[in-house]
Amino acid sequence: MIKRNQPVLLKRITKMKQATDVTEYRKYDGFSGLLNAIEMEKAAILDELDLAHLRGRGGAAFPLGKKWRHLYSSKSDTKYIVCNADEGEPGTFKDKALLEHDPLSVIEGMVIAGYLFSAKAGYIYMRGEYRRIQKIFQEALDNAEQAGFLGENILGIPGFDYKITIISGAGAYVCGENSALLNSIEGKTGRPRVKPPHLADVGLYLQPTLVNNVESFAGIPVILREGGQAYRDLGTEDGGGTKLICLSGHIKNRGLYEVNLGTPLQEILYSEEYGGGSSTGRTLKFIHFGGQSGPIGALRNLDDCIYSYEGLWDKDLSIGSGAIVVMDEQVSIVDYLVNVAAFFAHESCGKCTPCRLGTTRILELLTKFNTQTAVAGDLERLEKMLMHVTNLSACGLGQSVANPMKSGLAYFPEEFEAGIQKVAAPVKGGLW
Repeated sequence: MIKRNQPVLLKRITKMKQATDVTEYRKYDGFSGLLNAIEMEKAAILDELDLAHLRGRGGAAFPLGKKWRHLYSSKSDTKYIVCNADEGEPGTFKDKALLEHDPLSVIEGMVIAGYLFSAKAGYIYMRGEYRRIQKIFQEALDNAEQAGFLGENILGIPGFDYKITIISGAGAYVCGENSALLNSIEGKTGRPRVKPPHLADVGLYLQPTLVNNVESFAGIPVILREGGQAYRDLGTEDGGGTKLICLSGHIKNRGLYEVNLGTPLQEILYSEEYGGGSSTGRTLKFIHFGGQSGPIGALRNLDDCIYSYEGLWDKDLSIGSGAIVVMDEQVSIVDYLVNVAAFFAHESCGKCTPCRLGTTRILELLTKFNTQTAVAGDLERLEKMLMHVTNLSACGLGQSVANPMKSGLAYFPEEFEAGIQKVAAPVKGGLW
């Protein structure tokens, strides 16, 4: 039985001596979710996922039950299951922990998906920098197959054939976008596709495809083991379950934590159980939520903030990947955003002009504010550039560039205004 304020996804991490050992995994309820699933009607599995109200943990927060129903209704004899393990979001390291210390939970979630959709093949697209973890995950796959949880006629069920293959990424942030990820698996350039059609209709190799995040797949066995309502009760009505969060920056207890959705943000930041307050002794100033593409919140406005999907949406913020990057009062918001903009300019895939050129122009403008060489009108130019890049970019990378910029500008306008020259700079060169 699962209870609030107890680890659910991380419960095995501190107990298992060998993360890839199937026998030890089963001692801690491993594969219980799969064993329950094969005894259920497939429609009942979907009902439990709907009841659990698990929102996708990769950042988009789309209800997982709806996504799975969409794929289930797709008419095709061939369907693919893909796990997005391309954890390239700065400040995010939750998937790394699951892949390294509890890989069999991710495998179990993918096998349940394979059973539900009668898929024969699954793929996990793993961050290229995780070379050592790829070897651990492969060992877990081999052990699961030897134990009869992968391969042919799984658990003695005729026709339940399913294998998972690891695909290594090459360090491209844009491949975290699901359609770019599928292109990369197919051996094409990792650039986003035009949508619609949706991936649940035309995905990998033009077949209906399910793409979910590592943390999302790890949550599936919990739901089918404990029940959808029990899982939902761990969170809130707008999002069930627990959430893995990554605390970093000027926070004393940096690291990975599992919290119930609905936990007060102040508790996460200042209680010794979690963040423990400022690591520098200075007043905390702002938080960057959900990775580089997430919005920024000023601490002065977050006293009553609840860490849940709706709680953050009410503050024009978002959970995103679960990253919580905390900065103290000594950090200039403009200087911080220059680094964010440099990241996006570097990671733009170049497919669409608004993102390819727009991210570079945004970086140039922010650099002018940071070096106090901005001139009258640059603030308006920055706001227009952010609007154009958001509205005209082809995928989520360009469409989310403005999130941290606009929120930083809204909460700390005086720091941008301080970067504007009050006196016109002398004209260099002679007369005509």
